Amino acid sequence: MNLSPYLEDLERRVNAEEEERLAGEWLSFADGELREGFFAPSRPGSPASLDWPEVNINDCIDDIDLMIYQQLRGVSDILAGGGGELLSLRPNYGTGIIPSMYGAEVFIMPRETNTLPGARTLPGAMDDIRRILDRRETDFSKALAGRVFDFAGRWLEVSRPCEAVRRYVYMYNPDLQGPLPLAELLWGSELYLDIFDEPETVRAALGFFTDVMIAFLKKFHALCPPYDAGHSVEWGLLHRGAVIVRNDAAMNISGDMYREFVRPEDQRLISAFGGGVHFCGKGDHYIEAVSEIPGLSTINMSQPEYNDMEIIYRNTVDKGIVIIGLPSAAVQEALGAGRNLRGRVHSGASLAAWTDKK
Repeated sequence: MNLSPYLEDLERRVNAEEEERLAGEWLSFADGELREGFFAPSRPGSPASLDWPEVNINDCIDDIDLMIYQQLRGVSDILAGGGGELLSLRPNYGTGIIPSMYGAEVFIMPRETNTLPGARTLPGAMDDIRRILDRRETDFSKALAGRVFDFAGRWLEVSRPCEAVRRYVYMYNPDLQGPLPLAELLWGSELYLDIFDEPETVRAALGFFTDVMIAFLKKFHALCPPYDAGHSVEWGLLHRGAVIVRNDAAMNISGDMYREFVRPEDQRLISAFGGGVHFCGKGDHYIEAVSEIPGLSTINMSQPEYNDMEIIYRNTVDKGIVIIGLPSAAVQEALGAGRNLRGRVHSGASLAAWTDKK
């Protein structure tokens, strides 16, 4: 695919003054300088000068330039719509990046869903996990992991002639998930029984996948550094630190189990990089344990309707932890109830889990 016309279109539309202003507002928010209300940034709309056709994500998996185009189309949409996210892209290969390194079959979703691929659980469940732990191999050239680094290298090449695009379109982390979701994906649902019967194997698996994530992120950041030494961009949302740990699987365990098995590994990731935690679904049963992680700066959550949001706010904004990407309906509900958000909530659903904007 010829990316030049699309890069040139973005180069004309990116306004350095506006991008600097917006980045400054995000930095003030991320660093806790706002004291009241909520944060809802925007930029003036900048329409495209050519047509950006939609592409199916299935066609992008084996075509790096088409994957870059798919990500740049999202940048174009943000510019055209006046969205308040920073401009960003990522190697968009779904949740199976690390699992595919260890033999998990990549599952391409039906074409009509236009949805990122996943990966199938290993057939041997815990026995396969034990073999992984025995070998302790880490080869980032394999399967989808290799495509991540191919994407990053290609982006650095094609963006080089475009000064504004290179400066203001930020590369962010691929979806590496978190230690618990990785173990669950490879192990299967038996994990939730084996956590009682084989707790030491579970701990070993969580520890190993934490090691893999740390090594992966160090390699990726060496090629594509975060926003700056103290901040990074995820889904266009700037936050303190350089990782957002995905913890969707933690809705399936108790808060006590989270403290015992998962939090030590999340802590290692936050200690290594700084950053926050993302979860879909219900998280109010373990948010207090998450909030006690030293150095945690940020929470990103979906589906606030499944949570007691007062518990969430007590363990985030009241403790100086910001929430990014909260749907505007939840923000308005909190304000209508007289809830002080302390200037620590970003209003506007991110691309993490939602399709509505504000």
